[in-house]
Amino acid sequence: QVQLVESGGGLVQPGGSLRLSCAASRSISSFYAMGWYRQAPGKERELVVQIASGGSTSYVDSVKGRFTISRDNAKNTVYLQMDSLKPEDTAVYYCYAQSSSRVWGQGTLVTVSS
Repeated sequence: QVQLVESGGGLVQPGGSLRLSCAASRSISSFYAMGWYRQAPGKERELVVQIASGGSTSYVDSVKGRFTISRDNAKNTVYLQMDSLKPEDTAVYYCYAQSSSRVWGQGTLVTVSS
């Protein structure tokens, strides 16, 4: 069973940037999709972005133009570059990998506050 480990969360001021990483314990090339969900306090988990094995991406409208997902198959890692952060981006961000089943990371907290 592959393990996913997220890193890069933290406290940032509005307008700032963070880069999240999701490192897999084995090759990610077999996953047909990977991506990020987030869950804000008191809200349901929502899909933020996903990237397919072929490189196509899909973003939720609220982050389009601000967030960028990328994958480095050589490093078995998926990244989420988050720019122009807003307080409403505050959430726990979860990485996932999809094959015949879905695997989740443990989550990393992003707090956007002045």
